[in-house]
Amino acid sequence: MTDENPLLKQAISLSGDPDAIRKFYADWAETYDADLLQTIGYVGPRIAAEALVKRLPKTALVLDAGCGTGLVGSELVIRNSTLTIDGIDLTPAMLEHSRSRGIYRNLSQADMMATLSGIDDNIYDGIVSAGVFTNGHVGPEGIDELLRIAKPGAPIVLTVRDSAWEADGFKAKVEQLEQDGKTRTLVISHCPYHTKEDVYCELVVLEVV
Repeated sequence: MTDENPLLKQAISLSGDPDAIRKFYADWAETYDADLLQTIGYVGPRIAAEALVKRLPKTALVLDAGCGTGLVGSELVIRNSTLTIDGIDLTPAMLEHSRSRGIYRNLSQADMMATLSGIDDNIYDGIVSAGVFTNGHVGPEGIDELLRIAKPGAPIVLTVRDSAWEADGFKAKVEQLEQDGKTRTLVISHCPYHTKEDVYCELVVLEVV
């Protein structure tokens, strides 16, 4: 295993502080894609997009939750160009990069640790979130709002960095949601995440009840 990228070390130490996260990603936005894809071999967007698209109808309205620079959106349209995709993110500078791709219907600033007040209940046919549910970012309670805005039967695909999966309560949260009859757990798969750093994630696919 190689030493972890210093930017990633900083990222997972942000303690969920929205102001700190926003500033960190604003400063990183310009080199974010190259740093993630080329330097660390980040495959979260690809595996998440693959898992979502195969569970959607041909035409569907999708939310990319924590869209960043639009890496997931790009992977989605490669696999199905007829999808309608909205994106939300905490950082305006990252949203500008997503906007420049020309693949999103709507993009808006939102804090996934708060109520997504601008989004109605039962809107989305599917939701995907890669690289968001991890140490120092959005905690497991952020899943609740995704369930609210997804239609019954919709798939929700999440990547959860393995260092956060049990330690930060994600495993317990997913189990509790199923016990409470709010979701069905379709997939929990241990997958490569940063291929050049030997970092893994849990790929989680939930179906909204």
